[in-house]
Amino acid sequence: MSKGGYAAVQTVGMVLTVVCAQAGIRSFFDHDARQLWGAFTWVPGGWGGQLVALLALTLIGMAIAGWAHDRAKPKS
Repeated sequence: MSKGGYAAVQTVGMVLTVVCAQAGIRSFFDHDARQLWGAFTWVPGGWGGQLVALLALTLIGMAIAGWAHDRAKPKS
């Protein structure tokens, strides 16, 4: 993959991290709100299940962004 490809993957990971982290934080203050336009209403477990799913996606986004960042570094 080219350096631009890794930058694109890193960007996707950062966007996933920011969006899911923001939705998770907002859910602490308003348990009844539909997070991310209701995209997580199918998750079983109610509010707790949705929070776990958002946390998992946040961690996945962080891992993807970190992996792409490490791969894009020049070899020394």
